[in-house]
Amino acid sequence: MYNIDLPRLKSTLLELSQIGFNEEDHGMYRQGFTDDDMKARHWLLDMARKEGFIADMDGAGNVWFGLGELDKPAVIIGSHLDTVPAGGIFDGALGVIAGLEVLRVIKDNNIQLDFPLRVVGTAEEEGRFGGMFGAQSITGKLNMDWLLSARDADGMYLTDAMKNQGLNPMDALEVAWPQDRIKNFFELHIEQGPVLEKMDIPIGIVDGISGVFKWIVHLKGKADHAGTAPMDMRSDAFMGLADFAHEITRIIDENGTDKTRITVGKVQLKPGYPHTVPGEAIFTIVGRDMSEDIMRDLADVCDKTLNSIARRHRLRFEREEASWLPPHYCTDSMIELMEQKAQDRGWPFLRMPSGAGHDVQFFTEVTEAGLIFIPSVNGVSHAPDEWSHWHHVEKGANLLLDCVLDKVSKD
Repeated sequence: MYNIDLPRLKSTLLELSQIGFNEEDHGMYRQGFTDDDMKARHWLLDMARKEGFIADMDGAGNVWFGLGELDKPAVIIGSHLDTVPAGGIFDGALGVIAGLEVLRVIKDNNIQLDFPLRVVGTAEEEGRFGGMFGAQSITGKLNMDWLLSARDADGMYLTDAMKNQGLNPMDALEVAWPQDRIKNFFELHIEQGPVLEKMDIPIGIVDGISGVFKWIVHLKGKADHAGTAPMDMRSDAFMGLADFAHEITRIIDENGTDKTRITVGKVQLKPGYPHTVPGEAIFTIVGRDMSEDIMRDLADVCDKTLNSIARRHRLRFEREEASWLPPHYCTDSMIELMEQKAQDRGWPFLRMPSGAGHDVQFFTEVTEAGLIFIPSVNGVSHAPDEWSHWHHVEKGANLLLDCVLDKVSKD
């Protein structure tokens, strides 16, 4: 039985964490197609090439490296390199660097592969422009209309962000892998929740990924003087936002499940002056559930609720659907493989759903795909204090190694 080199994996991950690190809040800032995001991609390309692996970047900004010629279907390990603003060092990056470590173990031990092996660091997974961009490009899910219209919450178009980094956005439509070229897809990720740590279980084996929709909402009223405008005569956009926030619990109780999540994550008030009644509120709504039918119900109720609130406060309600990602389910055979390999190591595991979206969900539509979780300390993620213990990292990477070795050999 082979094992990963934990000090080497740790050193590489910590080196990557210096790119986009903010000294003030200790958070990571590698949002998709920013300078630091691209710096990390080129850093990884250089490292992979120096270590003797085949490496390149495709037209969508996905970084690829691995072993073996692509004359047979490839086993792929993947996760993302970008982060949310003020994110942690493990989310996404762990899966990519663990994939690099799997390749190093294979190279160090001169393990002969019957199938080619590739690791991919996907582009723009975290949702600056809607999310999962790299995975969608690889699996053939991109379309021209979305590519040309996608923009972030600040109004920057995806196409412009790509051009700023020397990429031709149209090239992203040409990078899809035919289904018969992909044998399996594996992803290792931190849980981003408290379940595994609370239950003291080192391995999570994911059976399904929650669907996600993201809206950019505008409530437009009338800016007015905060001292002279009577309270009952205002068209206060913030009051509309506040009323909607108070409705979220009711919407979930009446139309959701125990797996439903609705979040107002980013808010901007205009004109944004202390002595002026806000004339416009711009905010995001992100909804999640394991059932697409329930997602549709939630979206419909959110729409009706916002329309009602807008009328009550004399506001105009507009919304843009930035993304709609349906739920996906991992492949039974991959789940069973992961469970068997964990049993072989003598490690407890939990079969569980993922409330967060991951690159793997797009690969479930085109190949056998599986997702491994390791615990997050206190369930924290998307924050500077995101952390996973190194002994859990070691177990997760070794389970990934065991499963990949099973698949790169002849069936």
